[in-house]
Amino acid sequence: MSGLANGTPFPTIELPAVGGGTLRLPDDLRGNWGVVLAYRGHWCPHCNAQLSAFQRALPSLGNEGIRVAAFSVDTEEQAAGTVRRHDITFPVGYGADAHAVAEALQSYVHEDPAYLESSGFILDPTGSVAVAVYSSYAIGRLMPDDVRGVVRYLAQQNAA
Repeated sequence: MSGLANGTPFPTIELPAVGGGTLRLPDDLRGNWGVVLAYRGHWCPHCNAQLSAFQRALPSLGNEGIRVAAFSVDTEEQAAGTVRRHDITFPVGYGADAHAVAEALQSYVHEDPAYLESSGFILDPTGSVAVAVYSSYAIGRLMPDDVRGVVRYLAQQNAA
């Protein structure tokens, strides 16, 4: 696995979204800096902490032009429970095919049961990968402060 290279277009992923509609990535984030979080599932305490941290940071991220979306292999009911538990207001997709998404994202899959290991992506406003963070187990996650720092740095570089 080599992962998605910085500067390459983020692959198209379409999933049903909690609350209705479809989560379309990267299109739903295009025109803004974006964060895409592929999380293990409703049962993962590290994922729940990450999602909760992004929800708490959402106002400040939004002030910096950064939008967030997340998804997992969870069922609609499981994903809706996660959204309720953490008062998540950013889009959350569910029902991802672990193997198909892992192939598209070049990420890791836990096999039995099949779920995506945590992966986080910062997308530039064109929908291309600015930074990819892959985990092969329960640790190593993108967090809001990381995102703010990277986006500020890249915006400075682009302005120079």
